[in-house]
Amino acid sequence: MKCGFVTIIGRPNVGKSTLLNQILGQKIVITTDKAQTTRKRIKGILTDSNGQIIFIDTPGVHRPLNKLGEFLMDEAKVAIPDADLILFLVDGSEPAGKGDKWIAENLLKDTHIPVILVMNKVDKVKNPQKIEENLLTYKLLFNTNIPVLRISAKTGRNKDTLISNILKKLPEGEKLYPDDIVTEESMRNVAEEIIREKILINTQDEIPHSVAITIDKYEEKEDIDKIFATIYCEQKSQKGILIGKGGSLLKTIGTQARLELEEIAEKKVFLSLEVKVEKDWRKRDKILKNFGYVSEN
Repeated sequence: MKCGFVTIIGRPNVGKSTLLNQILGQKIVITTDKAQTTRKRIKGILTDSNGQIIFIDTPGVHRPLNKLGEFLMDEAKVAIPDADLILFLVDGSEPAGKGDKWIAENLLKDTHIPVILVMNKVDKVKNPQKIEENLLTYKLLFNTNIPVLRISAKTGRNKDTLISNILKKLPEGEKLYPDDIVTEESMRNVAEEIIREKILINTQDEIPHSVAITIDKYEEKEDIDKIFATIYCEQKSQKGILIGKGGSLLKTIGTQARLELEEIAEKKVFLSLEVKVEKDWRKRDKILKNFGYVSEN
């Protein structure tokens, strides 16, 4: 039996979280079209008759602009050394950019760990020649001949081929998790991320990047879960936007989050949301630590 760790790395918005959800057949990672949607490493576990693959989804690699950005970069970096295989996920609908080049040169060039180049979003390109031209720009980032797979994380195209190729490169070993476990994330963590996802979906400009969520209390009962959460932003004006006229936006965010959490928990959920201002929290180490943005390395 094969068993090992696979790190998914790439620029923001190339589809890392969408791919992991597609592989697992259920949503364990939030996905939006905004950068920095994924802020922490998240583990997803696929088990079948051929083996067990432990995927590590990482934040998109980008140039840090503040302490939070530095944390996101560290989350991606520390997921590499312990991996048995790296999936370098790229947007195959466009040629390699500066971000792809930086990842190849700074994170992947000297690693002894096998790398598969996974071209996502190729279904967006109608001209096969264009895909080949884009592929060449990615291949030129590496000194050696790198294995390549073309996929669509959104539709699941070539998902099975990707999984079989991953298993071929993993070591022999016993399963590390029971068959029915797909993630290590707790319901507290899930609630925090679902709330943040609904904020990302319903807001724009700087709001999505300036919010952090804390779960202040999680009461789990047989027939209902009661969740009390705080949304932190950096400015008073942002607080007003998040609440909305007459509390309308906060109600929308809360309703959307509650309905999805009820589906996950398979029971009723009571969700209480409060909005507070924590000025410049993304630049302050102590506050980042309080919000759970602490590197383990």
